[in-house]
This record gives sequence, structure tokens and C-alpha cells, in this order.
Amino acid sequence: MRNELKNARRIVIKIGTSTLLYDNGTVNLRLIDELAFTITNLMNEGVEVILVTSGAIGVAMGQLRLKTRPREVERQQALAAIGQAELMNIYKQRFNAYTQHVAQVLLTRDVVDYETSRENVSNTLNALLDLGVLAIINENDTVSIDELDHNTAFGDNDTLSVIVSIVANADLLIILSDVDGFYDKNPGDFADAKKYDKITEITPELLNQAGGAGTNVGTGGMLSKLTAAETLLKNDGKLVIALGEDPKIINEILSGENVGTLFAKG
Repeated sequence: MRNELKNARRIVIKIGTSTLLYDNGTVNLRLIDELAFTITNLMNEGVEVILVTSGAIGVAMGQLRLKTRPREVERQQALAAIGQAELMNIYKQRFNAYTQHVAQVLLTRDVVDYETSRENVSNTLNALLDLGVLAIINENDTVSIDELDHNTAFGDNDTLSVIVSIVANADLLIILSDVDGFYDKNPGDFADAKKYDKITEITPELLNQAGGAGTNVGTGGMLSKLTAAETLLKNDGKLVIALGEDPKIINEILSGENVGTLFAKG
């Protein structure tokens, strides 16, 4: 049992594109409905929750029936604008069914680089939590590109979720992924792959065991998750990477069950 997780009262949940969408690019409405139910129930119990979501570009690709993610920056920006509107519409509809109010928050890396921006975001998140409103956060992909004069891009939402956790002083970050934890080798290729139950330090060996990006619609992979975990560990945070196909796993994590991989010092 992971008793240290039972007392988590402010949590950040990050869900990735590959979890939100089916392989054919359509939205997994069942999963979003179950996620909305689970989060609403937690908030009814008094747990403070912030949701970091990917999927804007993937949702737009499904809408426009695009098979591959375009390489042109301006097309990715356009898809992000199209998909973000649809994604928030779906979230709002499903959370409304459980009488949970939501708010959209789009961030750029300014929240890290500039103290005033960081304070403004912190104040906004705290105010939303005080109001009992769920903040649904994504990166502002229409402006967050490397070609701008200053670095505004997080690069992926694993990094974004860590920054949000730090800014919000969250007790725990849960990353819902398409894998059930971190393994010493790819479990899809090796039957003897072993899952880590707990990791206290990100070593070069662990980084070498991580692969690249996951799917053709997402930007993250296990390497980005380890890099994100390294940042969180340096800030004395806690992270669980777990399989997101059934959002009720969030309840298991908060009950201290040994699911997924826990990243925590000590």
C-alpha cells in the first residue's frame, strides 16, 4: 500500500491524446464520461482537482479525417484552434451532466519564465478551486511555437502538467497514459519486461530505457514522462503514471493501491 497518497487533497490529473482518442482518430466519449463522473465525485468529497488535457490537434484531425499530423506549424496551429473548441465542448457537456462547472485555461511557458505570469496563474487556479470549478488546462498551441522571439512552448503536456502541479502546490500528479507504468523494457516487445513499482531518482539508465513519442497524433512518450518526473522530484512532488483506459483507477491510486508506477523521494 502507498499510504502517503491517501492524504492527497489537491491533485492534478493529466490525460493524453492516445487515451482520449480511439485508434481511428474518433473521440472516446465513454472514457470522457467516466472521467467526468470520477472527477466530479472526488470534488464532491472535497478533493481539489485540476485537469490537464491533451488532444486538441488529435480531435481536429478526427473531425477533418486527417490520417497524419501535418508538419507545417501554421496547420498545426489551425488544427489546435479547431480541436480545442470541440474538446472543451465535449468536456463541458459531460461535466454538466454531473452538475460540475468547468473553466478553460490555456497556458504558455511564460508561467515559468515570468514571475508575474506565474503568480497570475496561481491566483486564477486558487480562485477556481475556491469556487469549486474544475480548471481544464491545455497549452495555447496557437501561439506556443519555437519560431517566436521568446520561448513560449512547453513542448508536450507531460511537462505542462508538472509545471501546473508545481504552480498549484499539488500533493500529487496523476498521468493517465496508454501504458500501465514504466517498464525496464518495452512490454509490447519483451514478455519478460518488468514494471517499476516506485522510482525515487531518474538515472541515465532509466532514460536509456525510455522510448520516443507514442502515437502519430500525440507528442509525448515515456521519455517525456521521465523528464517531467525528474523535474517534479526536484521540487519534492509525487507522480503516478497509470493506465488511463478506465478513469476509476484514479480512485485506486488515491486509496493507496499499488497501481502504475509511483515517482517519489524516499
